[in-house]
Amino acid sequence: MSNTDHWLAHYGVEHQDMPNAPVYWIAVPLLVLGTVGLLWSLPVPAALTNITPLLNWGTVFLMAAMVYYFIISVPLAIGMLPFVFGILAIIGWLDVNGDVLPLAAAGLTVAAVCGLYAGHFAGRGLRGVGLDIQLMMIAPVWMLSILYRRLGIPH
Repeated sequence: MSNTDHWLAHYGVEHQDMPNAPVYWIAVPLLVLGTVGLLWSLPVPAALTNITPLLNWGTVFLMAAMVYYFIISVPLAIGMLPFVFGILAIIGWLDVNGDVLPLAAAGLTVAAVCGLYAGHFAGRGLRGVGLDIQLMMIAPVWMLSILYRRLGIPH
């Protein structure tokens, strides 16, 4: 079993038989969006902004996630690129529209945690939500791997 299969299998075992899976599938991207938005809102050292104004804690987090995705699976990493670019586009749009980003990101994060809890309600409850937050960047890849499996795309 490859390292990728190990992580995805471990995550999948914790998420089988969820009573509200559709809520979960919406909450995971919202959690990533809210978390990256909160990181984007944090103050950035001048050394980073001197390189480019787009370099902040949110983009650093996404770059690190993409490096990790390419390490575990190139096909999954390529499949995650539209998701990551979508996150960047939404947060960039919120950032240029006044000071709404921190409040919107906090609201998205709270809504996502509530959605994760609803997704796990009859199952693991708060323990499942804690695991989802801990493995937040594995969840989208796990979801993509399910889609790949259904479409017959090797990963």
